[in-house]
Amino acid sequence: MPRERGARSERAAPTECGAPDEHAVDRRRVTLTADGPALIEGPVELVTADGTTIRCDRFVVAVCTCRRSRSYPLCDTSHRRHRRAPRG
Repeated sequence: MPRERGARSERAAPTECGAPDEHAVDRRRVTLTADGPALIEGPVELVTADGTTIRCDRFVVAVCTCRRSRSYPLCDTSHRRHRRAPRG
């Protein structure tokens, strides 16, 4: 029986981001911190803008979001020396 256009399969129902549930094992948790790095449950592979691949086997990888790190894209805690003034 042909499916209607745009119909979804009940077996692979989309999740919140539209990915099928069968790929749940491949997901990584990313925790965005208020004033620091993005924390990614590893192991991970990071691909930089110039195509360089960085493999990290740690159980949590801190990715720099302030771009001050000397080991960018990995965090070296440079954000701690340059705190932002509170908004107000």
